[in-house]
Amino acid sequence: QVQLVESGGGLVQPGGSLRLSCAASRSTFAPNVMAWYRQAPGKQRELVAIITSSGSTNYADSVKGRFTISRDGAENSVYLQMSSLKPEDTAVYYCNARLAAVNYWGQGTQVTVSS
Repeated sequence: QVQLVESGGGLVQPGGSLRLSCAASRSTFAPNVMAWYRQAPGKQRELVAIITSSGSTNYADSVKGRFTISRDGAENSVYLQMSSLKPEDTAVYYCNARLAAVNYWGQGTQVTVSS
């Protein structure tokens, strides 16, 4: 069983930056796609950013130009660099990996943007 372990969340002021990290527990795990989702209180989980094994990326309109997703294939890790953070970015952020139609999820990390 593969586990995804996230880190890097926390409290940040509006306009600040955070970097989220997610690492897979098994070195031989090679997902086709890795992504970040988020879920704010009272809202549905939404896709934030996605990156394929070839390096193609896509972003939610709300984070384009502010967030950058990257991937380290050798370490089976995915990162989310978040800049110019806004209060509406406050949510629990989840790491996701997909392999052979199976979704794997991390436990989530809280990001709070507040002054």
